[in-house]
Amino acid sequence: MRITYDQEVDVLSIVFSGAKIQESDEDKPGVVLDYDKDGNVVGIEILNASKRVENPRSVEYAVAG
Repeated sequence: MRITYDQEVDVLSIVFSGAKIQESDEDKPGVVLDYDKDGNVVGIEILNASKRVENPRSVEYAVAG
């Protein structure tokens, strides 16, 4: 998994897989889901991230359990 924040365009991207994106769909305003050829979600893009995420430059990672 890879998480990037592009400050210039204010987009936060979360990529779950290296699979080629076949289709993208704006599920909710400002939230784009990327799908592979089998319909699996391979990434999420959050547009205008600085207005939607508390701190798009900071990532906290934890394993539950």
